[in-house]
Amino acid sequence: MLFDYMATFCEPKKGVMRMNNGYPRLLGDIGGTNARWAWQQSAGAMLEDVSVQPCLDSASLQDSAFSYLKAHGRANPRWAGIGIATAITGDEVRMTNNAWRFSIAEFKQALALERCLVINDFTALALSLPVLQPADLRQICGGAPTKGAAVALLGPGTGLGVSGLIPDAAGRYSALSGEGGHATLAGCDQLEAELLATLRRDFDHVSAERVLSGAGLVNLYRAVCSMEGAPQRALQPSEVSAAALDGTDPQCVAAVRFFTRFLGSFAGNLALTLGSFGGVYVGGGIVPRLGAAFDVAEFRQAFVRKGRYQTMLSSIPVWLITASAPALIGASQALDTLAHV
Repeated sequence: MLFDYMATFCEPKKGVMRMNNGYPRLLGDIGGTNARWAWQQSAGAMLEDVSVQPCLDSASLQDSAFSYLKAHGRANPRWAGIGIATAITGDEVRMTNNAWRFSIAEFKQALALERCLVINDFTALALSLPVLQPADLRQICGGAPTKGAAVALLGPGTGLGVSGLIPDAAGRYSALSGEGGHATLAGCDQLEAELLATLRRDFDHVSAERVLSGAGLVNLYRAVCSMEGAPQRALQPSEVSAAALDGTDPQCVAAVRFFTRFLGSFAGNLALTLGSFGGVYVGGGIVPRLGAAFDVAEFRQAFVRKGRYQTMLSSIPVWLITASAPALIGASQALDTLAHV
């Protein structure tokens, strides 16, 4: 493991028995755009048949799961652990950036599962952090983590996920489940404030997700065009990224610079809020795809730009998660460490 002290993350809380008999397992990581599935045959086994399906290819979560099982010749998982990109507040689940709606109880019954655990996708990703290897991470700023301290996690993708790992008095960690990506975004200078004011013409509430997401890249591009009086093209997020990477469109270049600055600032806010001296982890699919267009120095400058706490933030390590499907691992960890529901 990357840090020996992280072993405590995986320990169940007092009164929660570790359960090793819930195999084989169907594991899911469901975002606004793609559904990732995997199969785990037994305790400690590597994940098998990892698959990515566009959500638009299936009418529902149940259809996507059945399609996966049929495609890989799998049948009768005993347990299922699913991380999904929305708040889980009860049996009825409705996704924020996807049309899928479902009942956890009905999904469990349809697949004849003994147990079905559905949690926020970034809670699942947080639970994977203890078992990520050095090859799964790239440190982009800061120093060494503080043993036993809180850890922060955020990640722009179709939306913006936020979570963290918080220690208790015994040194065990719990993963947060929240919707921090929908917190109001703030500007740190006059130019950023002007850009947010431009976005407020289209959105009553300019949350962090309105900027730090795939759709956010397009929102930033349009706002820059509006501020500069430049003509707007109908671009997809991948096209904004590509044009910024090759430098062919100055408004796309500016949009990615704003994205980088806002991400650094938001990550710094999260680090201050959680006291995450154990480090900050950046997940999601967007930052790796930006390549060299993601200016690490600009991110770092925005991350530490917190007035009297600049020196403190300079010491906090920030890692970029490069693993392909860590939330699937976290979904299995959740089945072992969270209460039997």
